[in-house]
Order: sequence, then structure tokens, then C-alpha cells
Amino acid sequence: MADISRRALLRMGGGVAAMPLLGATGPCARAAAPAAWPARPIRLVVTFPPGGSSDIVARLIAPLLSEQLGQSVVIDNKPGAGSSIGAQLVAQSPNDGYTLLVSNSAALSIAPSLLEKRSYDPLASFEHLAYVGAVPTVFALHPSVPAGNIRELAAWIRASDSPVPFGSGGAASVGHLVGEQFAQELGLRMEHVPYRGAGPMRADLLGGQIKIAIDALPQNIALQKQGRVKLLAVTSARRVPQSPQTPSVAELGFGQLVSENYVGISAPAGIAREHAQRLTEAVRQICRRPEVAQALEAQGFVTQDMDAAGFTRLVAAQASTWAAVARRTGATL
Repeated sequence: MADISRRALLRMGGGVAAMPLLGATGPCARAAAPAAWPARPIRLVVTFPPGGSSDIVARLIAPLLSEQLGQSVVIDNKPGAGSSIGAQLVAQSPNDGYTLLVSNSAALSIAPSLLEKRSYDPLASFEHLAYVGAVPTVFALHPSVPAGNIRELAAWIRASDSPVPFGSGGAASVGHLVGEQFAQELGLRMEHVPYRGAGPMRADLLGGQIKIAIDALPQNIALQKQGRVKLLAVTSARRVPQSPQTPSVAELGFGQLVSENYVGISAPAGIAREHAQRLTEAVRQICRRPEVAQALEAQGFVTQDMDAAGFTRLVAAQASTWAAVARRTGATL
């Protein structure tokens, strides 16, 4: 695959199909036994609106997964309720391998802890097949905020007469929980403003309607270069190659704010082992392609080859961590 830009990815349609890899045709082929799995299109459910990190992964992987499996892969955006709507849809779908989830931290590690009544379990309801990568979030400020680092930001918030709003891409997002934790750890009066997607939130940040956002890093790098936002810190253990001048929260002494917004592929629990293994290997092979790795890194992803067992352990660890954060902060959906 040639150079893959974000613009090209977003121009791809919701349904991306490849020519099925069929064998011989003709009367004999038509009389043969039913085709093995997959015999019809596969649905890839994204729990966010178009344009976010999960959607970018889906549009990058779908046509390549279609090539690997010899069947169409159709993208279905199902945002809402902190990503729980799409996750619930997949959890309650037949486990026949035809409905998959673009799994992410919001849907699996955060939302279940914030829902008043759980409709799915991040581990029991899914088979976690393949890890793709993680995107660090970043503290982004409107240029009018007189703060050049996290401690100056905290001082500015403390000096405010009223709670200072901060935006995120939605309730139960990593940005939501990081902001709540930041406020609690430093004793700051802040008010979460959930948006229906990062796009509208970013528009309000640029317009000055909100002054602080905790957002995915990639889309903010160009904005920083244009002088339209200030980036104070990434929520990672160390600086990332895409923005080497931006310090990490860990190096600034706020290791408790380290968070990883992962993206992967999951299926309903009980999927046939042979289907699960085929999907796992297909996605891992796709992610090993140099052009795919470069495309993901250009979008701010930190990639890592990880087997299904490792990905499942990551989901479990994050679910435990974010459940504790949700309890401490009192965050809800």
C-alpha cells in the first residue's frame, strides 16, 4: 500500500470491500459445499463518530483485512453513552465472527465503571483478538491561557473565581477521567464538558469557548505548530516521537496521570477458536506492514506487536485501574 495520509483515510467510505478470493467458478464450483467462514461481509463497529482514533484505525485496517479474509469489511459507527452503545451492540451480537468491535479504552476500560447498570463486561463479554496501538492524550490550552506548564495551569485554575471548564471528546473518554483525576489530585475546581466527539470539542477550544481540553495528541500537533493551541504535557510515561518537545506527565512528577488510550479488535465472547485465531493473525500481519506502521505512527499511535493473551491482560489491567479512578473521582455517565 502506498503512502497513507489521514485525509485519504477519512475519504474512504464506511464500507470498504475487496474482491473475494474465490477459487474456480462454473457449475462445479456452484455445486460445491458452502464456503468456509467468512461467507458474507463482516461488520466492524466503531464506538466513536468518524474522524477519531478508533475510526482512523478502522478505515486503515478494513480494506486490508478484506484482502486477507477474501470478504467485504463494512465500518459501522455507533457512538454514544461513553462508547457503551457500540460495545453493547457487539457484546450482544452472535459470536459467529461477523460482528467485531474496534475496542478502545473508553468502551472497555472506562465506561463499564461509570454505567449505573452494566450491560456488558469488558472481559466476560468479549474475546480480545488483536492490539493495534495506543494514542497518548495531551493537555491542550487556548493560547490566551497564561500558563506554559502544568503547574502554572494549576495556579491559574486556583486563581479563578469559579470552576474552570475542561473539554473532552465525550463522557467516559480517557480525557474525561484524566481531567477528573488531575482536578482531584491537585485540589482544583474544574468542570467537565463532554462533547459528542473530539471534532466539536476542538472547534470550541480553537474558538475560545473552552480554554482547556484533554484530547488525543495527533490532531493537535499541527494546531500547535500553527500557534492555535499550547500543548503542556502528554499523558504517557515518556515523550513520544511525534511531539518530542512536549514533556510527559511522568517526567513532570504526575505519574498518576499516565494513561494509554489503546485501540484493538475484539469479538463477542464464544467466537470459534479457528475464527479468532485467523482474525488475530490477520490483524497482526497487517500491523507489521511497514506502510501500515508508518501510517499509524503518523497519526500519533505508539504501536506494539502483541498476542491475544497480552491484549486481554492489558484490557483487564486498564479496567481495574480506571474503575479505581472512577470511584475516587465520582465520575459518572
